[in-house]
Amino acid sequence: MPYTDRMPTAGKFVTALGLAVLGWIASEMIRDVMPPHTDFGAFNYVNVVLGLLCGWFVAGTRLGYGYRYGLSAGLTGIVALVFWGLFLQSFNQMIAESLRKRYGGPFEAFEGMFNIAVDYGQYLLNGPLWALLLGGGVLFGLIGEWAEQKWQ
Repeated sequence: MPYTDRMPTAGKFVTALGLAVLGWIASEMIRDVMPPHTDFGAFNYVNVVLGLLCGWFVAGTRLGYGYRYGLSAGLTGIVALVFWGLFLQSFNQMIAESLRKRYGGPFEAFEGMFNIAVDYGQYLLNGPLWALLLGGGVLFGLIGEWAEQKWQ
């Protein structure tokens, strides 16, 4: 990674804030489709931090090359946000189940984590949620590209 990819820029900042906002709004939408007895804990806050990180490190480093790349950077940031969100939430659930001695070993726990991620992923098959994520990813990718070009 070139040294300049680690430098703070306006595009990274705007994209990180945008994906953090999308992380919060998407978390609220996911709460509506999950079973009512689900304990969410710090669900929204974890997804906001993931949105900040994906906006800065994933989408933000792909800005500055034109609006086509900005659009692509926003979509890439959203895909990364969904992936890491599923990974962390299923990992957290797997750890909780491991502490209850549900698994016989590490490979069984890893398989359980994958199954939990698949189960959680089924709740994400929601049209309005994906419309928000894709539309927001495109929007904040383009806004991030605009900010990158304007304040370069």
